[in-house]
Amino acid sequence: MKKPKGEYAIQTVVNAMRLLEAFRDEEELGVTEISRRLALHKNNVFRLLATLEQQGYIEQCSRSERYRLGVRSFELGQSFARSRTLLRCARGVLEELAAATQECAHLAVMRDFEVVHLLGEQTERPVMSSLRLGRRQPVHCTALGKVLLGCAPEEVRQSYDRRTSDGRLARHTETTIVDSHKFFEHLGGVAVRGFALDLGELDEGLGCAAAPVFDVEGRVVAAVSVSGPSFRLDEDHLTSTVAPRVVAAAERISRDLGYAS
Repeated sequence: MKKPKGEYAIQTVVNAMRLLEAFRDEEELGVTEISRRLALHKNNVFRLLATLEQQGYIEQCSRSERYRLGVRSFELGQSFARSRTLLRCARGVLEELAAATQECAHLAVMRDFEVVHLLGEQTERPVMSSLRLGRRQPVHCTALGKVLLGCAPEEVRQSYDRRTSDGRLARHTETTIVDSHKFFEHLGGVAVRGFALDLGELDEGLGCAAAPVFDVEGRVVAAVSVSGPSFRLDEDHLTSTVAPRVVAAAERISRDLGYAS
């Protein structure tokens, strides 16, 4: 009988990958902090850092003596972006969407019921929402997450429902939907409308609209969004002006991926 792939995993390589991932939301980290986060002895961390530094994936800041991602990590990420059809199709569309709305535009996917931002574009304005590339956010209080979950197959939503068996979702602001039954009712409306809104549900003062991207087989593979401060993007403006532009942008990417509605 064929062994599960997990049985072939090399623990040192796994730890090296975990170390790199520790920098997802951090610009610099020290040895002690990495050791604590990964639950590894400092000697093991030193050896991993030395190896990754030798290969250019990690570098040490001469001023702080802390560590940060090296240029090879950036080059590898750029290679990933170039090789992905989805990202190639989306980049120009996002640029146009950001220019048309004068707000921040993102492309994101869902991984383990979290939203992962892959691409982002923004224009220069005095007050802007920030780009969130590589960041992970919850699905239940983001427009992107609502679209990715609401337009997914029923078994995906059932799987998410099993994870929230106590019926409560994490509250982030006063407008977060925390009752799972109400949330699933809300998702039904998202699927019908073809877009979702976030009205300060994750971050107070931030408004967002998102729409789904489908592949050639009709599966939702990503979502596109526009976000900005709620004093510019209130519910009326998001619904009447921003959402139609976001839907059109998502449809363009879907067509480029071979989807025929």
